Amino acid sequence: MYNKQTPHISVVSPVYGCSESLTELCNRLHSVLSLITEDYEIIFVNDASPDNSWDVIKALADADLRVKGIKLSRNFGQHYAITAGLDFTGGEWVVVMDCDLQDTPEEISNLYKTAQSGYDVVVGLRTDRQDSWLKKTFSSLFYRVFAYFSGTRVDNRVGNFGIYAKKVIKSISSLNEQNRSFGLFAYWVGFRRTEIEVKHARRPYGHTNYTLLKMKALAIDSLLAHSDKLLRLTIKLGLCLSFFSLLFATWMVVRYFIWAMPVAGWTSLIVSIYFTAGLVIGSVGIVGLYVGKIFDEVKGRPLYIVDETTFEA
Repeated sequence: MYNKQTPHISVVSPVYGCSESLTELCNRLHSVLSLITEDYEIIFVNDASPDNSWDVIKALADADLRVKGIKLSRNFGQHYAITAGLDFTGGEWVVVMDCDLQDTPEEISNLYKTAQSGYDVVVGLRTDRQDSWLKKTFSSLFYRVFAYFSGTRVDNRVGNFGIYAKKVIKSISSLNEQNRSFGLFAYWVGFRRTEIEVKHARRPYGHTNYTLLKMKALAIDSLLAHSDKLLRLTIKLGLCLSFFSLLFATWMVVRYFIWAMPVAGWTSLIVSIYFTAGLVIGSVGIVGLYVGKIFDEVKGRPLYIVDETTFEA
């Protein structure tokens, strides 16, 4: 029977705008997990979803004690909702997946079976990714840029969907920085990891809430949180400009004193001023972004606030 304290498998799914999917997702999870163990829990984290997701979650929790619901006080974002779910898990293995049915519950069996061969992290590789062209293109571009700045190569076909050993989840939960990116944290903590091909389904209900602006904001935050290469590049750029400016100044002096060639000043001066000013402003902006992230960290605010749960926390 269900062990409230130490379930064998915990499933964490952040919920936003997925009320139509939840019942089907829950039923399919029950079917899949019961073939592995009866000792499991399903944790839905309602990230202030604007629909009736919380009512659906409460009904599912009332029907089966293995289903738990967590309601956040406001919309904190997908990765913060995942963090909240992880903090309440007790399973020896933890599955993280989206609620929109694009992550196929039936693949959990393959993830679990692979993990039993000695892996601490097994993540799904979406070989036939059923997302829009724009989302796939932006994802591919981000991970290429991220690889350059961080030195970490991440396959853009890998998402959050995977199974993680308890010690991996504990390590990730110990990272308290404000910027949250579960997938990148899972890379950073290490442990024995592998990737397997999984089926990625089309979203049967609704549409994604990840707009281009939200994806851009997440990309910038992730880059700043995992790399300081932008700062080092501004230093290199400044040194290069100083070096070439010195060469140019030397050339101007030689032209004037040896060949008596007058220096045409106004155009080159204005261009140089605008060029340099643009670089200075851009560099200050980059530094400002990092300072802003430091400001967020030193405030020490909680990563999320729980409004209500369907269980005794």
